[in-house]
Amino acid sequence: MPVSAITLHPAVVHFPIALLLGGSAAGLLYLAGLRRDDLRVLTWWPLRLGWIGGAVAMLTGLLAQRELPPQAPYTDVLNNHIGVSWALLVVYAGILYRHWLFSSKRRANDPDDLLDLAAARGWLAAAFVAGSILVLADGWLGGELVYTWGVNVP
Repeated sequence: MPVSAITLHPAVVHFPIALLLGGSAAGLLYLAGLRRDDLRVLTWWPLRLGWIGGAVAMLTGLLAQRELPPQAPYTDVLNNHIGVSWALLVVYAGILYRHWLFSSKRRANDPDDLLDLAAARGWLAAAFVAGSILVLADGWLGGELVYTWGVNVP
């Protein structure tokens, strides 16, 4: 079978799911009081890689969608899947952007990491939880397309 967006999309979606959920879990553990340097690393690197993987998954999904019938009965589920995908990329892009801003403008007496900044703990925790919920919802919608509707199943 030749490689196409239809065959690539299912192959790439699992990596961003694992990386984004794992990075969010590590960040939440750190914010909950388990202040370990390895948790900071396990927050930011998986989130970066997961965001890139999520963008690739989104691109391959949009390309695969072009080959689907436009008036299919699962169009609402597909549109929700696409909308949630965009939302989770925006949430995690916001987290990563704020981390980059903090890291690039950190002053001498600032904490070492955005996770250590008291003013950021609340919104970071909320963003990690919201992002995780979006990842789970997106995975559920993708599973609904495959297992209920048989989308892109040979």
